[in-house]
This record gives sequence, C-alpha cells and structure tokens, in this order.
Amino acid sequence: QVELVESGGGSVQAGGSLRLSCAASGLTHSQYSMAWFRQVPGKDREGVAVVNSGGGKRYADSAKDRFVISKEPYEPTVHLLMNSLKPDDTAMYYCAAVVGSWILTLRQGTFDYWGQGTQVIVSA
Repeated sequence: QVELVESGGGSVQAGGSLRLSCAASGLTHSQYSMAWFRQVPGKDREGVAVVNSGGGKRYADSAKDRFVISKEPYEPTVHLLMNSLKPDDTAMYYCAAVVGSWILTLRQGTFDYWGQGTQVIVSA
C-alpha cells in the first residue's frame, strides 16, 4: 500500500519562501511520477508541478519562475521550493504519485495516490 506524507506547510508573508516535502512509502516501482497540486475552498484542485523518474519536470504557469520541484535520487521523496510567495498561493497543497514512465501531466485524474495535504497561508 502506497502512502504519501507531506510536510513543510505553514504561514509566511508575501515575498517569502517555503519548502514542502513529500515522502512516499510502499512505492516500490522504479518508474513513477510525483506531483504537487493545490486547492482552495470552492475551487477545483489545480496542478502545480510534476517530476518523473527521468528528472523531467513540468510547471503550471502560476508556478513558473517561482517554484522549483525536485526529487531525491534514490528514494521516492519530492520537494517543492516556493519562492516569492503571493497571497494567491494560499491553499491546501497535496502530493500525488503515479506509477509509470515519462509521465509529466498535471491532470489530477492521472494520479493514483494522494497525500492528506499541508496548508500554506501567505499573508499580504
């Protein structure tokens, strides 16, 4: 059974930075992708960034030039460094994973495994 556990959320002022982490247990396949999504109440969950086993990355337009997704080389752990945070980045951030090669989609329906989420609050 795959379990994803996020950490690193919190409160920060606009312009600040936060680093989220997600560790997957039970993910034994060598080919997988891990991603970050976010959701605010009343809105759809949106993809933020994804990284695959080959190191390929993809970002939502809202995250380009500000966020950096990275993964540990030998274990299923992914990080999201968020810089120049804005109040609009306030959301619950979810980690997601899917087994497969070269997946770089930000469609939530593609991902089979989800974490419980970590809250990010950015104040003006």
